[in-house]
Formats: sequence, structure tokens, C-alpha cells
Amino acid sequence: MDRRAFLKSAAKAAALAITGGFSTPAISQRAAARAVRLVPHADLANFDPIWTPAYIARNAGLLVWDMLYGMDARLQVQRQMVEAEEVSADGLTWTFRLRHGLKFHDGEPVLARDAVASIKRWAVRDPLGRMLAAIENELVAVDDRTFRWVLKRPYPKMLLALGKISTPCCFVMPARIAATDPFKQITEHVGSGPMRFIRRDWLPGAMAAFEKFADYVPREEEPSWLAGGKRIAADRIEWVVIPDGATAAAALQAGEVDWWELALPDLVPMLRKNRKLIVDIQDQMGNVGIMSINHLFPPFNDVRARRAILTAINQQEYMQAFVGDDASLWKPLPGYISHGSPFYNEEGGDVLKGARQLDAAKSLLAQSGYAGEPIVCMAAQDIPHHKAWGDVTVDLLKRLGMNVDFVAVDWGTVVARRAQKKPPGQGGWHIYPTSIFGVDCVTPTTPFLHADGSFLMNGWAKSPGVEVEIAAWFDATNFDAEQAAMRRFNKAALEHVLYAPLGWYLRHYAWRRNLAGVSQAPLPLFWGVSKTA
Repeated sequence: MDRRAFLKSAAKAAALAITGGFSTPAISQRAAARAVRLVPHADLANFDPIWTPAYIARNAGLLVWDMLYGMDARLQVQRQMVEAEEVSADGLTWTFRLRHGLKFHDGEPVLARDAVASIKRWAVRDPLGRMLAAIENELVAVDDRTFRWVLKRPYPKMLLALGKISTPCCFVMPARIAATDPFKQITEHVGSGPMRFIRRDWLPGAMAAFEKFADYVPREEEPSWLAGGKRIAADRIEWVVIPDGATAAAALQAGEVDWWELALPDLVPMLRKNRKLIVDIQDQMGNVGIMSINHLFPPFNDVRARRAILTAINQQEYMQAFVGDDASLWKPLPGYISHGSPFYNEEGGDVLKGARQLDAAKSLLAQSGYAGEPIVCMAAQDIPHHKAWGDVTVDLLKRLGMNVDFVAVDWGTVVARRAQKKPPGQGGWHIYPTSIFGVDCVTPTTPFLHADGSFLMNGWAKSPGVEVEIAAWFDATNFDAEQAAMRRFNKAALEHVLYAPLGWYLRHYAWRRNLAGVSQAPLPLFWGVSKTA
């Protein structure tokens, strides 16, 4: 039986099995009538959105912590916690004033010193933050609501850095929590966002819960992505972890959950037949499949081994393994800038086009000095596309003549292991598939596209040539100069092989019709979402 037939039959069996109610903690059953219940794309196993760049931590972070600025659906940055900002005529001094009445979940007021401490922690882990730290003269609190950032040279994209949607976002935490080493996880989850994290109900691998923060004061503007008034209609939000897609689909149909973030393409036709459900593509900017490659250890510390992967990868195989045969749902991606971006280009992308050349790839691999060592390939089994792409990757590596050590684990384990700089045979890794939002690949503001040797998700890629072109984009004073820099960037990044692009694709949300206010966005946003009985 093939994978699609299995999933469909499993979904029917699971639906029949759910007759006594979906197994959840007692508190969830009591609150079911008022709680909005989401099946997220992954388990919230590690909850520190600065320590980890995992989307699941960023998505939860947007409920718990607020941001100084936020990006809207037009990709424009708007004020969020900030009431006003001023920049000196020479562009060197930025002064920010916080909105009145901001309060943390523990009742303490949000002060300028909290913002300063939070920016400093974020800056260690984010490439834009490091850019700013490198040209910083001082970052200080002036009074309870005002802080000042003095730079050595102008940084025109300051607000974009503080309000970007790409992870890690610049979340504001209490100063005592922000004092945590950026390379260690926080142990408190106190924010000033519209929801409180209910730690006592947190069951990694099963559920995470959030409750409405009564003292949150939303902005007056209409909500748009991370900007505007984040008005919460639901008293409680629960993230119910259901790794098996067939079981998640059955739970949605039975009304045990309200919303499924990652509706499997194989099951979409079946879900659409249910009149109580809505199934739609909510993010037209799509997603990008990527193969992360560890640049620190042999054989992939040699660019020829990384180029062997590019030469051999068949994007169609990867896309069809998850998306299926509907060609309208995916496109090849010969580079790093997403479809839908004004900077999209295919400069240097011939290596990803045309018939795949396994013999040429094997030759490059041999030139890199690979001699049969085990290649640690991780793949999260609780995320459907990761699992499917892991299987394709194992087959690809074996066809290249590589000795594969396949590590099939859950996503939380992948997140923890990919942060290790240990040799692959001692708890580290060589390669693993994942995905990123298309909106994260429209400009080089995302850490995925940087190559300063600091970012774990692209295997600590380090390329001065790539960084030069990123700097050129930041320094550009007009669109033409930005576009030219992005063409040069794409070529340099492919030559260095930051990671291996697997293709661009669209994905579906699915939710019950008694859920109102679901907006078009790259991630589930809960402002304005309400549920009726």
C-alpha cells in the first residue's frame, strides 16, 4: 500500500476510533467550550524564542511576549510597544518611548530597562542584532519609559531589525529573565503579551496552554500580522500535539480540536468534503524546503561535498514526497530568495536545474576526500514533511555512495541536537531536512540567509563573500541597488552552498466553521479569533 492510500485509510479508522472523546487533561475538558484548540505543526518542547530559532517557539512567543515593533501583512514595520521614536539628523542616535500602561503578567510595569536588557540578549543570537551591536556606542535606559541607542554609523533599517517576523524576533522580557545567558534556556515565561503561558498545564509532547491576560492593552489600530491591536476573544488557547496526520484529521472532523496548522496535502480532498470544515491556503508567500548541512565537519566542511548535494538533489522528488502530484502547489526554487519577493532571481541557479547528474556529484564527493565515514542524517518523525523528506534524503545519500547513520527522532530532539557543535559521531550531526516560511526569504533580514558562522540552522555557514553582498543590500539607497545586491548574493550563496533548497510550496490550514477570525498569515495568529458552540 502506498503512502497516500495508507493515510486515507488510517484517517477513516482513526475517525471511527474517536467515539469517547480525544484524550486530554481534565482542565482541557472543563474548558473545551471556551478554549480554541489548535493542532500545531510541532511540539513546543523547548520554549525560549531567543535560545532556539524554531518556529514553534516563535509562534508561542508571539502570544506571551510583545515586541517593540511588528511587521504587518504589507511587510511594513509598525509601532507595537513603542509610542514614538526619534532619530537624530545624522542617523546616529535613536530615542524610543514606550507606550503608557504596559504591564508584565506578574503585575510589574514594563520599563525601558527591560527593553534594553531584552535587546541585548536578542542581539547575541540574531544577525541583525549583531550588526547593530557591532556599531553600537551605547544602549541605555534614560527613564522608566525611554531608552536611547547611540550608533557609530547610521543603520537605516533599524525598525526592520526590531520588528521583523523572522525568528528570532526581538521579544521584550523582564530584565531579570533577559539577563539569562542567550545560549541557555530561560526558566520563566513571564511576558507582557496578550496571553499568559500556563506552565502547570505544559506537557511537552502533549499540550501547551495559554490564557487571556486581562491587563493587556492592545493598540487602537486594526491587527495585521504582528502589528496593530492584538485583541484576544478566547479565554483560553490550547495547542494539542497530534503527530499522526490521520489522527489529527479525525480529531478535527469530530470536533475534538478546532484548527489544524498543517493539514496534510493527502488528506485535504477528504477534509473538503466535510461541510463543517474550511480548508484553505492562508499564506500565499508559501514555504521553502531546505536541507541544512553542517559546515563544521568532514565531508561537508569542504564546499565540494556540499556542491555534490546540490548537483544531485531533485527538487521534484522532494516536493512530490509531501505536497503530492498537484503541480499548482509547488515550484522549483533555484536559489535562496522566495517566489513572491521583488528580489527573486535565479542568478547562479543552473546547478539546480535540468537533469540530475549523480556521476558528477559522486566525483565532487570523492574530490572532497569522503571515504565512507558514517553520515548522520536526522529527520523529525513527528512532522510529516520532515519525515517524508528524511526518507528521500536517505535514499539520495545512499545513491551517492554514502554510509548513512539515520537518526529518526522527534522534532524536539532535532532542535536540541542541531545546536550541538560536537562531532557528528559524538552527538552532533551532518544533515537534516526542514522548512522555512517564504516570507523569511524575501530579504536578507533572516538569519537563515546569513553566513557569518553563527547560525546553527544553516550549519554555521561562513562566507565573507556572502556577507559582503548582504551588507551591500543593507547599505543600498535605492531599489535597483538592492536588487543588484540580491542577484550577487544568490550567486555567492549557491557557490558556497549555505544550505540545499528543496523547492517552494503552498500548504493548507484547516479549521471548523464555528471558528471565526482566522486570518491570512504565515502562522496561526489568534487576535480576533473566536469560537461558538
